Amino acid sequence: MEVRRDVFQAIADPTRRAIITLLAAQALTPGAIAANFNATRQTVSKHIQILTECELLKYESLGREIYYSLNATKMKDIADFIEPFRAMWDSKMNNLDDVLAQLKNQ
Repeated sequence: MEVRRDVFQAIADPTRRAIITLLAAQALTPGAIAANFNATRQTVSKHIQILTECELLKYESLGREIYYSLNATKMKDIADFIEPFRAMWDSKMNNLDDVLAQLKNQ
């Protein structure tokens, strides 16, 4: 049975967001990723597994090493989902700025 995790639940965890940020710069092995956290390698591996299951990370085997990297396509899907909300709030904040400017001028 294939486990499918919700991408938004995956990125809700601060450690997983930190892993995503770390891998945005370069592909790393699980050991190199774990070296950046004050957690056991087993714990970090579980976070990597969750991120991989929801396709935020992809991996490539090079010899005996596995390198994890960010799946930019999946990150774009998240950004595309969030964009209308960002645009809506930008519009609301701009309107609020206009109202505040009008009140200040009165």
